[in-house]
Amino acid sequence: MILYLHGFRSAPTSFKAQLMAQAVLNTASHPDLSQHWACPALPASPALALELALEQAQRLATLAQRPIAALTIIGSSLGGFYATVLAERLGCKAVLLNPAVHAPRDLATQIGTHQQYHSDEPFHFLPAYVDELQLMAPSQITKPHRYLLIAATGDEILDWREMRDFFAGSAQIIVQGSDHGLSDFANHIPAVLAFASAKLAPPQVK
Repeated sequence: MILYLHGFRSAPTSFKAQLMAQAVLNTASHPDLSQHWACPALPASPALALELALEQAQRLATLAQRPIAALTIIGSSLGGFYATVLAERLGCKAVLLNPAVHAPRDLATQIGTHQQYHSDEPFHFLPAYVDELQLMAPSQITKPHRYLLIAATGDEILDWREMRDFFAGSAQIIVQGSDHGLSDFANHIPAVLAFASAKLAPPQVK
């Protein structure tokens, strides 16, 4: 089961979401993933976005007749923040693609009206939405082995070092160069699918 959460002002039609959908739905090597996939269009309100994502996660688990902890959430940018929040709440795995680890701080600069990246529709980001992000923000992750971070050193919007440090102890792919949109994302899809398909071993006690 895979739930994909797109980023700020993005949509299910983003190139990473489309590449991921094609890989999941067309793969014969991961039939359990191909049968249960969702990529909802997230509203601007973080509280409503998280509510919708949670509903989709529960729906996937019901359809698959599996525990919700068997889900893998893939989140890009702001979607990576939401994926982290949900993974902490649900105990499931998450793959983070250049995630906004300090979303309340970073999105506070985006208050106002914007245009969505993949349509002509306006995108209104209100001051109250920053408060919503603050209320749900995790101070840290509790079980690093549940996470796979893919961070690009060439990210022109977010600092990859903050991502690396926040997800310390987790599996990490640090991409040299690239960009915030991970234009080379196709190269990393096999690692994402492998992580989503693998059964997690309990963390080793040192």
